[in-house]
Amino acid sequence: MAIKAEYIWIDGTEPTPQLRSKTKIMDDDNGVELADMPLWGFDGSSTNQATGDKSDCVLKPARVFPDPIRGGNSILVMCEVMLVDGKAHPTNTRAAAARAAKKYKKYEPMFGIEQEYTMLKPDGSPLGFPDNGFPAPQGPYYCGVGEIAITGRDIAEDHMDACLEAGVTLSGINAEVMPGQWEFQVGPVGLLEVADELWIGRYLLHRIAEEYGVIIDINAKPVKGDWNGAGAHTNFSTKEMREDGGMAHIEAGCVALGKKAALHIANYGAGVEERLTGAHETQRHDQFSYGVSDRGASVRIPWQCSIDGKGYLEDRRPNGNIDPYTVARLMTETICSAMKK
Repeated sequence: MAIKAEYIWIDGTEPTPQLRSKTKIMDDDNGVELADMPLWGFDGSSTNQATGDKSDCVLKPARVFPDPIRGGNSILVMCEVMLVDGKAHPTNTRAAAARAAKKYKKYEPMFGIEQEYTMLKPDGSPLGFPDNGFPAPQGPYYCGVGEIAITGRDIAEDHMDACLEAGVTLSGINAEVMPGQWEFQVGPVGLLEVADELWIGRYLLHRIAEEYGVIIDINAKPVKGDWNGAGAHTNFSTKEMREDGGMAHIEAGCVALGKKAALHIANYGAGVEERLTGAHETQRHDQFSYGVSDRGASVRIPWQCSIDGKGYLEDRRPNGNIDPYTVARLMTETICSAMKK
């Protein structure tokens, strides 16, 4: 029986890379495990990853998931992009993340990423906005219930079910502060796992939205003015943070992030300056702070962690359009390297 294998990769579009995919028809006699997945070429000149005279790039399978959209024995194959000589392509950020995961394995870093996104109508305005003008100000929409407050629930629910069927470690969804804005949370899982699964979650979201004629936007500030932007708040912990006495390690992690604030901001997504203004539950992009239960800080320590004396920290600076491989790698390197000293 034939298997439909959807090979998924990240392209070279700047400043925000985009998802690409194509379908490979395979014979199920060869199996459907990662080791059974062959390399596959593509035209890098059409994805901002090569020039026309040297256009071939290579897809190297990295993770395999059941495909909840096609069903049956169909699969989703998350891939790394490689050069024809076997080296990682310059746009392949997973390779560097894998090295960091191996180097800092003993610290057992764990992540959860809260992916905010905005549903747009074909004209580019958010779902739930009137054809002319703006809806009522922010207030009733966050975790709201009812026709007046909520739009797009069918898409969010279908996406949740698809993620669970695919084996994505989904921990929740909720409506966000602006009409047409939602969030799904991936984790807690390891460094590579959270990034792989976030990209698969994004892929499924785009595919499901296609069926509704809706565009998914993960950019930092989809609507200018007095509206919240879209973030990808990133929760992080090490083994030491999760154990008794972990609060000291959490605070040390916050200090380490502060010392490399500029490096992180530069890699936390395009348009970060538009979103991190000091308003709308953000700290300014050119300032750094941390605190317990402070959603206006760069890094928040949840109140329950301060009571328990252990847990995790939440970096609130990453944009919705982050590359999770880069963000997870940087947080691991910055915090774990400081713990080594």
